[in-house]
Amino acid sequence: MPRLLLLGDSLSFHGPAGPELLTDPRLFPNVMAAAVGGDVDVVARIGWTTRDAWWAMTKDPRVWSILLPQADALVVTVGGMDHLPASIPTYLREGIPYLRPGWLRRRVRTAYHAVSPRLIRLTGGRMRQLPQAASEHYLTRIVQGARHYRPDLPVLVTAPSPYDARIYPSQRHHRSAVLAARRWGRRHAIPVVDLDPLVMPGLSAGTNNPDGMHWGWDTHRRVGTALAAGLTELHVGQPEAGPN
Repeated sequence: MPRLLLLGDSLSFHGPAGPELLTDPRLFPNVMAAAVGGDVDVVARIGWTTRDAWWAMTKDPRVWSILLPQADALVVTVGGMDHLPASIPTYLREGIPYLRPGWLRRRVRTAYHAVSPRLIRLTGGRMRQLPQAASEHYLTRIVQGARHYRPDLPVLVTAPSPYDARIYPSQRHHRSAVLAARRWGRRHAIPVVDLDPLVMPGLSAGTNNPDGMHWGWDTHRRVGTALAAGLTELHVGQPEAGPN
């Protein structure tokens, strides 16, 4: 029974109505694991970029000393947050939770959520949450770090997910980020699963989360199944047996 380690973001645990328990079988990590006859350990938080995933892998002893050594494959599904348009530098946005006193933090957060979409429209979404070069840098370090301890560890990566969100009213960087992910995969000989054909049907049909970012259950099923197929091609686990 293969054990999988997945580094992800909120897509890993959000359904059409909001966050769900990681044990929910409808979430794509669990769909993926069930399809290859294995189990999955999910390490993810809302808003995580490739940089956050790198920090998790290197700073969290549970990840590098327990989950990574026992993993039969590494699945990296971060990168979607990286390519979203930004209204202010990311370090300023991430600093809002540290503001004190509480009333100031709440006012600044409210103002940010109100003004950010307008600024993105005004600037045409030119600034990314994390530059493409930085995304590729941290993604490469994740793979290199994992293979430092596990040289033959199979790795599977996803390209950024499409979205149509009010709070991020620009898709300026999406196409270029997907193409960059494919080029990165070819350069490092790592398979990259393209999420566009898997996510767009639910996005177009309105069955994904109303926030325009997270997925519906049909999308989770499609993504989990595609990732399982990618793992099978890497000789991880066995495909789920169909009915006789």
